[in-house]
Amino acid sequence: MNALQAEKPEMDEEASLAAVSEVEAGIRDFVRKDIAYLRRPAADTPADSLADAAVTNVSTLIQRVSGASLAEIETLIAELEGLRNLVHNEGQRIQRELASYSQLSQTAMKSTRMIADSLAQWKLSAPQPRED
Repeated sequence: MNALQAEKPEMDEEASLAAVSEVEAGIRDFVRKDIAYLRRPAADTPADSLADAAVTNVSTLIQRVSGASLAEIETLIAELEGLRNLVHNEGQRIQRELASYSQLSQTAMKSTRMIADSLAQWKLSAPQPRED
């Protein structure tokens, strides 16, 4: 009885391998029949025109597949260029504002120094209070 049980899994594996082989053979036959017209020159069609037709078919297929991707890439490039311009303009604006703040800070320091110097001179020239 053990010998019979051991043979059953082997039969299942053989059956599944046979089924897989059948499916693969069917796929091969389908592909061969599908593209057979590209390989055979027609009696009234020169071989060059068949080659041109095959190239045209492949070219059309590639264009269809890549068309959407190219459009998306072009859109992304346009968006990135817009962002680059925005960042460049913002950088220039920040540089202008920093220069303005720097000039304002220097002017404030000069004004403060002048006020401090004027107060020091007034303090020296002011009459001393009397000590009674």
